[in-house]
Amino acid sequence: MSADTVSITLTRETAYRFTVDFGEGWPQGHNDEPAPLGEGSGPGPKHMLLAGVANCLSASLTFALGKFKQDPGRLQATATATVGRNADNRLRIQQIDVDIRLDKAASELEHLDRVLAQFEAFCTVSQSVQDGIAIHTRVSDNTGNVLKG
Repeated sequence: MSADTVSITLTRETAYRFTVDFGEGWPQGHNDEPAPLGEGSGPGPKHMLLAGVANCLSASLTFALGKFKQDPGRLQATATATVGRNADNRLRIQQIDVDIRLDKAASELEHLDRVLAQFEAFCTVSQSVQDGIAIHTRVSDNTGNVLKG
C-alpha cells in the first residue's frame, strides 16, 4: 500500500492571523482566531476542521451515488461542532454533526439504500477524525425526509 502526502504551509502575519498556502496553483487564504485572542478576520482552526469533514462526506456521497450513475444535483452540508471542556479543563471538540441535504427527492435516486450504507466509508477525513471525535451524519432529501441518521 502506498502513502500519499498532503501539506499546507502556515505563516504567521500578526497575533493569531496566519496565511495559509495550499500549494502551487491554489489561492492562498488566511485563518484567524476569534476574539478575544484574534480579530476573527478569517476562519479559525475549528472552521477548517468542520469544512474538511463536511466537504469529504459530501464528496463521498457524490462518489457513492456516481458509482450507480446517479447525480445528487446540488447538495448542501452543514457541519456543527460541539465544543466543551475535557477532564483537564481544556477546550476540545467533543462531537461533529453533519447535516447533508440532497437537491432531489429520495424516490428520484436509484440504489439510495446501498449508497447510504456505504458512502461514509469512502471519506478519508471523517473516518480519520472520528477515531477521536464522534461524528454524526444525517442525510435528507429535498422534501426534508430524513434518509439516514
